[in-house]
Amino acid sequence: MTAVTARAHTNIALIKYWGKLDQKLIIPQNSSLSLTLDQFYTDTTVQFLPKLQQDQIQLDEQQLTGPAAERISHFLNLIRQQAHCQQFAYVDSTNHVPTAAGLASSASGFAALAAAASRAAGLRLERPALSRLARRGSGSATRSIYGGFVEWQQGHDDQTSLAIPFSEEVDFDIQMIAIVLNNQQKRVSSRSGMAEVVATSPYYPAWVKAANADLIGMKQAILKKDINLIGQIAESNAMKMHATTLSANPPFTYFEPKSLTAMQVIQNLRQDGYSCYYTMDAGPNIKVICSAKETPAILERLGHFFDQQQLLVAKPGPGVQYL
Repeated sequence: MTAVTARAHTNIALIKYWGKLDQKLIIPQNSSLSLTLDQFYTDTTVQFLPKLQQDQIQLDEQQLTGPAAERISHFLNLIRQQAHCQQFAYVDSTNHVPTAAGLASSASGFAALAAAASRAAGLRLERPALSRLARRGSGSATRSIYGGFVEWQQGHDDQTSLAIPFSEEVDFDIQMIAIVLNNQQKRVSSRSGMAEVVATSPYYPAWVKAANADLIGMKQAILKKDINLIGQIAESNAMKMHATTLSANPPFTYFEPKSLTAMQVIQNLRQDGYSCYYTMDAGPNIKVICSAKETPAILERLGHFFDQQQLLVAKPGPGVQYL
């Protein structure tokens, strides 16, 4: 079988996915909505080879072993089963985004893997089927199949829980600045963090109710092309998510001191009349929602507190591509 290479971009959730209803199928507790970004992506090449005795997986030029390799092999088993393929795979993946640092590397990683591996195994999946497949590797990967604004519909089973494009062609002035405060692997993974929150936070039911209401408001804000309203809802939604980690038992947080510094700088910029808002996933890094026309001034202010190499600008990005 021939080698296939696919590229998928990360997405940053404006309305967060935080908590599973079904652990095995990765069906979420609430629907979510994200923006795919152009600057962060994963390139993955897959080839199924009869000579291999087991899957061989390379990530960023390093041989992957242990639980991370097992997770990918388990995902490849889903594709082998669907394609009636008995061969093991050679996987070579390169992340153009820090791995496991709260910049959605698992989203781009499993979306690229789903696209490359399914086609290498002889499947020709349409995007809805690719989205369902990517979800089985990482929940947020279901959204990286599409570009622009993407909604992951919660659904109730494997067939109905998938992403759909909400607005793939983003025709207004919105982008993000990623403030990379720590690109090391997180102490608490997203998977274990959300499981702890669902099991122990007394605030979790209120989070689900609030997230569902936020989704309705966010879709209206996008249709209005209103950056201020988009930012207000996204910022509020992110902080409500992080409140559930502080209320878990035992409590934990993804905040670092510089995360709080970045939040304060953004709030100060807003007081000075700039349209900028922050969001934050399961990691310390801050993403700033803003307009391209105001980005130079925002970067100049952020540069007083952070090194320039920590500040990465990203525009709305495309869906999965074959290279």
